[in-house]
Amino acid sequence: MAQDSKTAIAERSDTAETSDAYESPEWHPAFEEYCEAIFELDEDDLTVIQARIAERLEVSRPAVSETIKRMKAKGLVEEGQGVIKLTDAGTALAETIVRRHRLAERFLTDMLGLSWAEAHTEAGKWEHVISPQVEDAMVRVLDDPTTCPHGNPIPGSDYEAPDLIALDNIAVGTSFVVQRIPEELEFTPGMLEFLEDANVTPGVKGKLQARSPDGTATLDISGKAVGIGSYASERILVTTTDG
Repeated sequence: MAQDSKTAIAERSDTAETSDAYESPEWHPAFEEYCEAIFELDEDDLTVIQARIAERLEVSRPAVSETIKRMKAKGLVEEGQGVIKLTDAGTALAETIVRRHRLAERFLTDMLGLSWAEAHTEAGKWEHVISPQVEDAMVRVLDDPTTCPHGNPIPGSDYEAPDLIALDNIAVGTSFVVQRIPEELEFTPGMLEFLEDANVTPGVKGKLQARSPDGTATLDISGKAVGIGSYASERILVTTTDG
């Protein structure tokens, strides 16, 4: 999601309840952003509470509370004991936005040569304006991809999850293939730039050379030593190999 999109969410929410757009198949961008955030937090196995949504979208807790109230009235979310879940309608909207975001990232990196970080920011703008016709054309041009550049599955694709394990759960000396950089890391400042520069990207083979007491993992990536802190190594998902 783009930074300028984030800063406008609270203002969008102020007009959401009376917008005529809610009576049409097109939802207000604020609701799209919230459904996307809830979907991605849940995808990363994080309990979805208002504080996490506020942190992800960089908006105030009162703004989140008010928008969630409006979304419940529209049948997009439900809330119990502080935990927020998407309804079937909310899930359908979230999958549409996430799909378009990840297709846009794929197009921007594969076809236009943008960096991971640039593509992530730009896709946050594109996701709200891509039409079904453009979406179909992107799928065709990209040969029906199943993941975004960071390895996260594109909803509606034929993605089949491999047997994934977090980098910090493999033993020293184990060879691996990077598979996924979860959304939580995409929103960590500087992380996408670092991982792309270090070539810790999906499909790349590596080997865990050492792990320090503070949890830092030293990887051998194409003969180059790369240090990955515990926060990232707990979240980067890999598959192990025999050699």
